[in-house]
Amino acid sequence: MLKLHLGCGKRYLKGYKHIDYSSYDHIDHKQPIYPLPFIKDSSVDEIYCSHALEYFDYNEGIKVLNEWKRCLSEGGILRLSVPDFDQLIKVYEQNNNDINSIIGPVFGRWEVEENKFIFHRTVYTRQKLLQALEKVGFKEICDWDPLEFHGCESNSFDDYSKAYFPHMDFAKGFPISLNILGKV
Repeated sequence: MLKLHLGCGKRYLKGYKHIDYSSYDHIDHKQPIYPLPFIKDSSVDEIYCSHALEYFDYNEGIKVLNEWKRCLSEGGILRLSVPDFDQLIKVYEQNNNDINSIIGPVFGRWEVEENKFIFHRTVYTRQKLLQALEKVGFKEICDWDPLEFHGCESNSFDDYSKAYFPHMDFAKGFPISLNILGKV
């Protein structure tokens, strides 16, 4: 069973092959997450990507999703997480319209090499992300729960799919990521 963790950065997810620009020991392929020419058609069972699709503009994002779909086998799963713009608006409003409270998740800033940064190039609402997945041909599109999938214990896998406002307040807070799953 082949599972890819795309745009993983410093986060290691057991059982996955890791693809990222970064130079961490767990990176299996140090390269961009698009395109993936070394991955054979219909050879991947699952792709997991948390907070990386937004680094492509919307039109590029469609191309990226098509490429990832090409890699997935029949019945394969794309488990995707992106910042939820609608939820970020709530964060902004609950912080007295302080733009600093949402700058990070809206614009991003990732240092891919020393003094070389990339930034988010689009934002997603539920409707916009669902439209993109449907346009590419994903089926059985639904939400997935990162607290159930990764666990919610303090020692469980943690990434931005589990981002909450207030930070890590799973009991009283609300998620600020769209966690959407689609099948081929």
